[in-house]
Amino acid sequence: MIVRRLVGALDERIGSSSFLKKALDKVFPDHWAFMLGEICVYGFVVLLLTGTYVAFFFNDSDHATIYRGVYAPLSGRSVPASYASVLYLSFEAPLGLLIRQMHHWSALVFIGAIVLHMSRVFFTGAFRKPRDLNWTFGVLLLLLGIGAGFTGYSLPGDLLSGVGLRIAYSVAQSIPFVGTWLAFGFFGGPFPTHEMTQRLFITHVWLVPLLIITVMSLHLGLVWRQHHTQFAGPGRTERNVVGSTLWPYYAMKSIGLFAATIGVVALLGGFFTINPIWMYGPYDPWKVASPAQPDWYVAWLDGSLRLGPALAVRLFGHTISPLFWSGVVLPGALFGGMLAWPFLERKITGDRDAHNIVTMPYETPWRLGLGVAVITFATVLGFAGSDDIQAKLLHVEVEKAMYAYRIALIIAPPVFGLIAVAIGFDLRARFETLAGKRQIRRASLTRNADGGFDIDHKKATPS
Repeated sequence: MIVRRLVGALDERIGSSSFLKKALDKVFPDHWAFMLGEICVYGFVVLLLTGTYVAFFFNDSDHATIYRGVYAPLSGRSVPASYASVLYLSFEAPLGLLIRQMHHWSALVFIGAIVLHMSRVFFTGAFRKPRDLNWTFGVLLLLLGIGAGFTGYSLPGDLLSGVGLRIAYSVAQSIPFVGTWLAFGFFGGPFPTHEMTQRLFITHVWLVPLLIITVMSLHLGLVWRQHHTQFAGPGRTERNVVGSTLWPYYAMKSIGLFAATIGVVALLGGFFTINPIWMYGPYDPWKVASPAQPDWYVAWLDGSLRLGPALAVRLFGHTISPLFWSGVVLPGALFGGMLAWPFLERKITGDRDAHNIVTMPYETPWRLGLGVAVITFATVLGFAGSDDIQAKLLHVEVEKAMYAYRIALIIAPPVFGLIAVAIGFDLRARFETLAGKRQIRRASLTRNADGGFDIDHKKATPS
């Protein structure tokens, strides 16, 4: 009632009642899977709020300073100013460690929700026409989320993030002909440079968030304009949406999910330590942290660098580094394939119709198998990114773990993909048989003149 009165008051001033009333009555599907996209939005909101607090204390300078803080093991030691500021935030600023860890955890939740949301869209065919453009925005959001996470992870100037930046610098240099110029242009010269943290800070705080807000706004605008997809069911057609109206039912669920997202991130930030930079120490170019693993969303890239072929090619007087194949070609092929997939599937199937009803994953077994194979491929790479830790725990040589993962990278994706295809065909056949029996039973009942029903036993018996 209060919202309706506010709408009426606003309409008296700007004449917007038709739009607002239509917006409040907009229908959203009730299936839980459609809420994954909202977790992405809420995770990003938490990122903005916590990141604003963190930025008040962060010093984006790489110049050396003497640490005089409360963390005794580093007291009196020369450290980068950025590193000292994060130590102050973690140990001395009010709620500093909680907010900083919430910021880091919310980044993991944000990117994880994007991956789950895109998986739902892919396996149900929700990327098909007319939503192929929105799929493109989703892929761009995933790329931007990874970029935001990596640049933020690299800011503190600790040994672990410094090693990660050195790897990124080397990968950029591996690009034929222009790699050195790109690396020097972004980092400001030979690694490490005094401009490095300042440029990462501007990229992380201004450039990438503004791009995310732009792409996310376009994405949500298209969703609003095109309406939601929905699963098949009673009363659901290609021209309607069955579910809850925006106000009050869906709004209440959405507000509850927002509160739950904040609560989960707060619990993670309060009880689970993440990125304890005081244990790694400041970055020195001649030191390497071991064991060293990045956040999960770039672990597959680390794994690809570890498993990639040692193939150096001489071309037009330039040597193409082995890092180029696993650090540039592989990610480029993966994300390029994701961007092109709606158009590739349309070409393969010849299906150019608009679809507002999505399918269950088993209804398209070959797409299910392809998705499972790609996820398996990325998962093997992700586990390979921690092969040094696994080798230490299992008391085996790192080289043996690496060769085992190389074999798994070749065998596991097609095996799991084919298993998924077989399961998909089996489930589709089972549900088609069940649906056929139900249809026969319904067809066997006929209403008689007295208002009752007669059973045709011939129709009721499946052939």
